[in-house]
Amino acid sequence: MKKKVWGSLLGLLVGATAWAQSGDDRILAAKEAARTGNRVQLEALAAAIETHPLEPYVQYWLLSNRLARAEPAPEVDLWAFLQRENGSLLAERLRGEWLKRLAKDGEWTAYLQVFAGMTDPDRELTCHAWNARWRGGEAAALDPVVAAWGDLVEAPPACEPVLQAVALSGRVSVDDMWWRFRHQMEGRNPGKARTTLAWLPADEAPPTADFDRLLKSPALYVDRLPPNFAVTRAGRELAIGALVRVARDDPRAAAARFARLDDRLRPEERSYVYGILGWVGSRDHLPEAIQWYRAAGDVRVGSEARAWRVRAGLRAGDWKQVRLAVEALQQPERAQPEWIYWRGRAESALGDREVARQDFERIAGQPNFYGILASEELGRNFALPPTAAPVSAVELARVQSDPGIQRALALIGIDLRTEAVREWNWTLKGRDDRFLLAAARLAERNGIYDRAISAADRTVNEHDYQLRYLTPYRERIEPNARERGLDLAWVYGLMRQESRFIPAAKSSVGAQGLMQIMPSTGKWIAGKLGMKGYQVGWLSDPDTNVMFGTTYMRMVLEGLDDHPVLASAAYNAGPGRAKKWKDERPLEGAIYAETIPFSETRDYVKKVMANAVIYATLLTGHAPSLKGRLGTVAPRHGVEAGSAEPGAGLGD
Repeated sequence: MKKKVWGSLLGLLVGATAWAQSGDDRILAAKEAARTGNRVQLEALAAAIETHPLEPYVQYWLLSNRLARAEPAPEVDLWAFLQRENGSLLAERLRGEWLKRLAKDGEWTAYLQVFAGMTDPDRELTCHAWNARWRGGEAAALDPVVAAWGDLVEAPPACEPVLQAVALSGRVSVDDMWWRFRHQMEGRNPGKARTTLAWLPADEAPPTADFDRLLKSPALYVDRLPPNFAVTRAGRELAIGALVRVARDDPRAAAARFARLDDRLRPEERSYVYGILGWVGSRDHLPEAIQWYRAAGDVRVGSEARAWRVRAGLRAGDWKQVRLAVEALQQPERAQPEWIYWRGRAESALGDREVARQDFERIAGQPNFYGILASEELGRNFALPPTAAPVSAVELARVQSDPGIQRALALIGIDLRTEAVREWNWTLKGRDDRFLLAAARLAERNGIYDRAISAADRTVNEHDYQLRYLTPYRERIEPNARERGLDLAWVYGLMRQESRFIPAAKSSVGAQGLMQIMPSTGKWIAGKLGMKGYQVGWLSDPDTNVMFGTTYMRMVLEGLDDHPVLASAAYNAGPGRAKKWKDERPLEGAIYAETIPFSETRDYVKKVMANAVIYATLLTGHAPSLKGRLGTVAPRHGVEAGSAEPGAGLGD
């Protein structure tokens, strides 16, 4: 009897709590209940249905919670939500979670029924679908797995059953499996290669203990190879794998060990090792890298190694090598703007001006780093496209009435920005230019500058560059830039890339504010400015953040030859690295940017410099030369030591 009384009281208390919480407070309470797994409170809050734009989120959180339980939500409730929210982001997310639960429970027939409604399945869900069809006896179920074999090297665990089925059925060759092993040894997680070795025929697979020793100490493994290691393919492949792991940390040490072994490896195997040495050596800017790549010939290597072969040629000033390396790329890679541009430059340097012109014309006019450079090679500076007609009141009303837009704005209003960004991006998928421009204008009027840029960036035929390249906070930014002698267009170009003008932006590594300053960098700048009592909270204040960011830009600029390319790299990765990436000879600024070893910083620098040209065009009415701004990077003097100065973005 006492239990019943307490149960009734508990129900009343929970009901009273749910009744007391309404509107935004109820949404936030439901979010917290979902996060903490408070099932009772979540159910009570979900039962108190309201006409709130975010009501579907409460119901989604409830069903998501129920899917995670031992006894999942009834199918009727799940299907009802999917039908009610058909086409929405939440329907897609719930469907994905339901599919993961069905896969976990081995409900493969039901899985295929639910999967049929997915709009954009990820690799994990796709692999589960292949597995479901294979288990269901579909004759062609494994065909897409065979076709995607080369792209599934870093596949999630969900893909292993179908990959194993393909391997054990003989649908891929032993050579394909060894290639997979090599590629996995090149990556960050070589332990994944253990699974691939287990799929090899018994007479091909190496002993597990040998692979364990390799992973424990690759250098020691190579140094202790038995004299007869090269008798079997497994022995040679493990030796190659060990050399790859050594090369990732010290390519010269790997090359020295390889020199003692290469006469016992077969020609293709030697070429492959040279290709890996060329890859890691070019990333480290070693002068030997170009020779290693030449020794590799046309051996099969991964996409990163193919790209760095081009960069090695650029770094060495070998235009013939650049052309050959671009032509050795796979077709989708050759279509990327960077490789079209560099092939054009190579053709021009080698005397074929007409082929070069054709290459440049393919990408000229694109509002990106290489599109602008290609235009300049043709004698044309960047030009803004015609501005689209202003957004009408009808178009604005159309966007304001869209449920996805309403949800995104409501989520931003209660500071659930991650969910808001997902909702916004999903809602803009496949929309026409007029909808996108209206969405951008709506976001801009609400001070949601990152979403305004996101929408304006997507237009295909009609453009508004005043929305793509917003200039908010100018009353704060321009005086700081002027006081420190900085180019306002460069400051805006960097800030756009850093935060998209979100004052509360915070990166995964802790950088904060409009100019994404690391707490340690903020402390360092405060000390340089003589400011006492530094607190991390200062970085959340737009005025202080802009002052610190522009001060840091001036400091790194002065310490790096007043070169904006070097300073941009330093802002993201630290001055020590920016100096280290110089060459022993003068280097064209575009080549310096393209050969930055960190992919994030390489992309960052190119976008900042292209942004600066576009901002300068908008701010002054005249387009400066990007190639002129990139200039020439002076050679380093001796061995550049790492700097104690922090970077604003990645840090040191």
